[in-house]
Amino acid sequence: MMVTLLGATTLVLVTLAPWVLSAAAGGKNLKSPQKVEVDVIDDNFILRWNRSEESVGNVTFSFDYQKPEMDNWIKLPGCQNMTSTKCNFSSLKLNIYDEIKLRIRAEKENTSSWCEVDSFTPFRKAQIGPPEVHLEAEDKAIVIYISPPGTEDSVMWALDRSSFTYSLVIWKNSSSVEERIENIYSRHKISKLSPETTYCLKVKAALLTSRKIGVYGPVHCIKTTVENELPPPENIEVIVQNQNYVLKWDYTYANMTFQVQWLQSAFLKRKPGNHLYKWKQIPDCENVTTTQCVFPPNTFQKGIYLLRVQASDGNNTSFWSEEIKFDTEIQASLLPPVFNIRSLSDSLHISIGAPKWSENKPVIQDYPLIYEILFWENTSKAERKIIKKKTDVTIPNLKPLTVYCVKARAHSMDEKLNKSSVFSDVVCEETKSGNTSKIWLIIGIFTVLLALPFVIYAVKVLLRCINYVFFPSLKPSSNIDEYFSEQSLKNLLLSTSEEQIEKCLIIENISTIATVEETNQTDEDHKKYSSQTSEDSGNYSNEDESENKTSEELQQDFI
Repeated sequence: MMVTLLGATTLVLVTLAPWVLSAAAGGKNLKSPQKVEVDVIDDNFILRWNRSEESVGNVTFSFDYQKPEMDNWIKLPGCQNMTSTKCNFSSLKLNIYDEIKLRIRAEKENTSSWCEVDSFTPFRKAQIGPPEVHLEAEDKAIVIYISPPGTEDSVMWALDRSSFTYSLVIWKNSSSVEERIENIYSRHKISKLSPETTYCLKVKAALLTSRKIGVYGPVHCIKTTVENELPPPENIEVIVQNQNYVLKWDYTYANMTFQVQWLQSAFLKRKPGNHLYKWKQIPDCENVTTTQCVFPPNTFQKGIYLLRVQASDGNNTSFWSEEIKFDTEIQASLLPPVFNIRSLSDSLHISIGAPKWSENKPVIQDYPLIYEILFWENTSKAERKIIKKKTDVTIPNLKPLTVYCVKARAHSMDEKLNKSSVFSDVVCEETKSGNTSKIWLIIGIFTVLLALPFVIYAVKVLLRCINYVFFPSLKPSSNIDEYFSEQSLKNLLLSTSEEQIEKCLIIENISTIATVEETNQTDEDHKKYSSQTSEDSGNYSNEDESENKTSEELQQDFI
C-alpha cells in the first residue's frame, strides 16, 4: 500500500516536472519575436520585428549586443523595454567595419527565450540614402546642387563622400515623359529647357567602388523664369590648333563681348555640398569680341574641368552657357617626341624623351605611348618603319659610314583616346665604320710593319747615290800624290826602329865630320828615346827638331 502510494506520488511529480521547469524559466505562454530585420541607411541603425500571437497586451521587447572582443552581452541603448516593433540604435558608437551580434526577447510577467539575429558588418549592411538637393532656375536651364548622403560628420561615408556619383530623372510637370541623366557631379546644369515651365526631378547616389546604389530621394519641382533678352552662347567646344587650345562657340548677335570661366571638377568632389563654387577667369579669354579664344596648354594642369561662356552688350548680360566638360588627357594634343641619336658600329641608338613646351618644361603624359620611327638613307627616299613601346631603340644592320635620317611620332595606346602626334623634326647621323673596315685597317697596319725594313734599306741606298752624285769625295793634287808615294806610305806604317833615314851632309873638313858623327850618334840616341815614348807621327817631329838642331849646331861650328 505504501509502495503504491509512493509510486503514484513519483509519477505525479514526474508528470508535473516540465510545467514546473517551464514556469521557473518564465517561458509559459510567451514566445520569442519573429522575423527580426536590421536596416542600416547611412548612419541610421533601425531594428524591426514581428510579434508572436501570444505576445499581445503589455508585452515589451529588449535587445542585447555583443562585439567580437567581448564575452558578455550588453544591453543595446535605445532598444530596451520597447512597446513597438521598431527601435533605433544609431547612438551606439560602433566600428562600421567590425562584426556585431544582436539578440531580442519578449518580456511581460515572464520572459521569452532569446532570439539571436544573424551577425553583420555595418558597412556591408549599409544602404545609401537619398542625397539632399537644391535647385536654382534660369530662363532655359535649371542648376542642381547636390549634397552627399548622410551628414557632414557622417561616420558611414566619411571616406567616400568625394566618391559619390549621381543620376537623376527629370520631366515636365505636365508630362509623364522622363529623361534620365547619368554620372553627374554635385553641381549640374540642365540646359535647353522651356521658359516659364515647371519641371520635376529626383536624384539618387551611388558608390561604384563599393557596388552600392542608393534609392531615389523625394521629388523636387521648380519653374523656369521668363526668357532673358540676351540668350546664352551655344555649341561650346574645344579643339587643338598648333599645340594650343581653341575654345569656340556660336552666338546670335554681333558686337558682343564674351568672357570664359573654368572650374576644376576635383573641387566639386573635394567639397561636395558646398554651393559657393569658385569659378576662375581664363586670362586670355576675358572681354573678347570674337566667338573664340586661344589659350596655351599649360593653362591647365592634368585633370577634368568645366568651362562656361557668358555674353554681354554693355547693358545686358546673358545667363551662363551650358557647361562643357574639358578633359586635358582626352582633348589635349599629343606632341611629337624628342629624341637623340648616337652612332654605333653599323647601327644607330635612339633615345626618346618627353616633348617640351616653349619654356623648356617637359610635358608629362601619363597614358602609355607607342612610337613609330621612320628612317632612310640620306641619298635615298626609301623609308623603313619600326614600331616600339620602349624609349630606347636600336636600329641594327646598317651600312657603315652612311648618313641615315630619322623622324618619329607618338601614338596613344588607349583606344578611347585614339590620338597621334605629328612627326618630329628630321635628324640625320652618319654610322661609324663596321667590322669589315676594322679588319682591313689591321691588315694595312701589319703590311706597313712588314714593309718598313725594306723601305729603310731603299732610303739608305738612295741617300748613298745622292751623296755620290751631288757630293763626290775630293782627290788630292798630283804633287801630293807624288809626295805620298807607295814607298813613303809604307814607311809611315813602319815602326821607328825600322825607318830608314837618309842623311846628306856637305863635308868641308875633318873636324866637321867628327862633329857631325858625334852629333849623328847623339841624334840616334835621341831617336831611340823618342820611339819609346811615342809610337805615332811624333817620331818624325822629334827627328825634324833634331835635324834642325844639328843643322844649327853645324852652322855655329862653321862660324
